[in-house]
Amino acid sequence: MVSTGVWRKSSFSGTNPENHCVELAALNGEISLRESDDPEAVVTTTPASLGTFIRTAKRGGLDHLTRER
Repeated sequence: MVSTGVWRKSSFSGTNPENHCVELAALNGEISLRESDDPEAVVTTTPASLGTFIRTAKRGGLDHLTRER
């Protein structure tokens, strides 16, 4: 678990603490992600890998994962 650093959540989540969302923290050159309703489960990646994931998702490169088969 990342115990230091500042966790940030999306502004799309609003201010209601009941809204669960993905939170990010930068520490030691890495990016950590967690779900706000399960803060003990943390995934860590590099800024470059996260950037690639975000660009791929934005252009629809992961849409096939949500389609019914």
